[in-house]
Amino acid sequence: MNQRIVPAAQDTHPGHAGAQHAAPGPTVRLTAAQALVRYLAAQRVACEDGSGRTEPLFGGVFAIFGHGNVAGLGEALYQWRHELPTLRAHNEQAMAHSAIAYAKAHFRRRMMAVTTSIGPGATNLVTAAALAHVNRLPLLLLPGDIFVSREPDPVLQQIEDLHDGGLSANDALKPVSRYFDRIVHPAQLLTALPRALRVLTDAALCGPVTLALPQDVQATAWDYPASFFTPRLVNFHAPAPVQAEIDAALAQLARAKRPLIVAGGGVLYSHASDAVQALAAARGIPVAETQAGKGALAWDDPLNVGALGVTGSPAANALAHEADCILAVGTRLQDFTTGSNSLFQHAHVIGVNANGFDALKHNALTVQADARLAVEVLGEELADWRAEADWTARALLLATGWRERVQQLTHSSEERNTLPYDADVIGAVQRSSSRSPDDDIVVCAAGTLPAELHKLWRAGRPGAYHVEYGYSCMGYEIAGGLGAKLARPEREVIVMVGDGSYLMMNSEIATSVMLGAKLIIVVLDNRGYGCINRLQQACGGAPFNNLFDDCAQGPLGAPRIDFASHARSLGAQAEHVANVAELEAAMQRARAATRTYLISIDTDPARTTEDGGWWWEVAVPEVSARTAVREARERYDERLALRSRREEPAADADDDAQDDAQDGGQ
Repeated sequence: MNQRIVPAAQDTHPGHAGAQHAAPGPTVRLTAAQALVRYLAAQRVACEDGSGRTEPLFGGVFAIFGHGNVAGLGEALYQWRHELPTLRAHNEQAMAHSAIAYAKAHFRRRMMAVTTSIGPGATNLVTAAALAHVNRLPLLLLPGDIFVSREPDPVLQQIEDLHDGGLSANDALKPVSRYFDRIVHPAQLLTALPRALRVLTDAALCGPVTLALPQDVQATAWDYPASFFTPRLVNFHAPAPVQAEIDAALAQLARAKRPLIVAGGGVLYSHASDAVQALAAARGIPVAETQAGKGALAWDDPLNVGALGVTGSPAANALAHEADCILAVGTRLQDFTTGSNSLFQHAHVIGVNANGFDALKHNALTVQADARLAVEVLGEELADWRAEADWTARALLLATGWRERVQQLTHSSEERNTLPYDADVIGAVQRSSSRSPDDDIVVCAAGTLPAELHKLWRAGRPGAYHVEYGYSCMGYEIAGGLGAKLARPEREVIVMVGDGSYLMMNSEIATSVMLGAKLIIVVLDNRGYGCINRLQQACGGAPFNNLFDDCAQGPLGAPRIDFASHARSLGAQAEHVANVAELEAAMQRARAATRTYLISIDTDPARTTEDGGWWWEVAVPEVSARTAVREARERYDERLALRSRREEPAADADDDAQDDAQDGGQ
């Protein structure tokens, strides 16, 4: 691999700041890019099957080459292409989404890196970095950067800041990175790479890491300690519970009569599902799931009361509104979970989270700890405490009723000449599995579908439900499906996506074909942004600029888009179906296919599942010429007043009725 072992030597590079790292013993002379790639390839992780074998921590590097990374990092990736595979993509944001989904599908135990050139390639990463940041998911970004020497400034695609000569376009990644470093000398990798790895593998810190790589530094050689590249087994870090915090949580639970567990994504990432299920069963506590936590309990677990919040089930939301204690495990408690902080009206909240920032939310009593460790300790130390028998019985009854209602909603009674809606499509997709539907992974991100899937998709095990709703990023769906399939090639990955998201980002269909990573993509075509169209009208607005029919148009009018033909042009198999019965038949053909298969179906943009839901705060204008807006503002003010009258919860707080729960938007 064009490298040589030499005795340790003093670096003579001008401005050298890393000589202190030159350890005694053999060294290997590598460029910074070669050293970075070799270090990443050396990181190992224990296999998830418990066999004792190891596998690479990094599943590969997605790369789109340009002048900022092809000569330096590209050459290094070629040398180590067998140890660290390089995958070509078609859009920088999309390939970063794929890398994020890969990590999510591996419950943060494996990950990928992404490299781009400088300029638009690098700035295309900002949205994906924000998505990884919000969702607490590991992602290593390696954008090319300008020359440290500045001799050829300004280079092609360089952003010049008139007030700071040290800035580049990559500085836009700082607010959306958990750790950012610009490598201005090869020796800096000796400190930057271990720091980066710690952030990527620490539950309390986890998120995107950016290492900006100036072009000249990528190509500069240095004598690295050979020991730096010794293969090593990565340990994942999460805090153990502190006894004082556990004692406070136990005291709070001991006073509770009507507790509810909220299972967030941290339950999946810490492998805490069994612990949560055991605690719920032993203590009679119902469990509600966030978008990120759905699948923590099997959908048919007797105490699983379903989705929570704005997109939640009536069972979960009724219990959350009446609960006197919320045990929030591994959740950020964002506004869709809490109904914009209006749902937990009478409850003390106990926040169990490896990330202290998240554990504190909703004025919670904090247990900063790994979810599995904390839940296990709570279960062991609760003595003979249980939830009130009537509360547990009611939860069991509500959960059973909701499961029966889901069965009704997803078994279409489609009438002639009536377009299906999302629930009809979801039911058809799940019925199409000849094996257990738990073998499928459903992937989605934004629009109406996450609400319907959160309520209606039957996730039988952790990982079966892969919906990105922390950032609700349109365009994640197909790219995310690719990442999930690369992580779980043995599973059927089904991407459910609206026409709006499809049109925003679809190029990784071609990548999936090229890599042999077969997806089933179901496109629900409602001719526009149906979700926001409904939200717009709920806020008193006129239908405007969302559905094609309500948009400015030229003399030819809005296009009639043939999604099946488009997918075929990217190398996939595809067909359009006219109804739910045809969809079920097409799903069988898609499951039997050996390459990515797209099915499109026309759906109703107005209809949604009316069951469940909760208020979501969307600010309505105080002044408007439209009567509908003024009326919506009155309703908005009424809800704000209700929330502001929230009293400090007590263990015996009276129940209030929720009489106007409503579904939310994107």
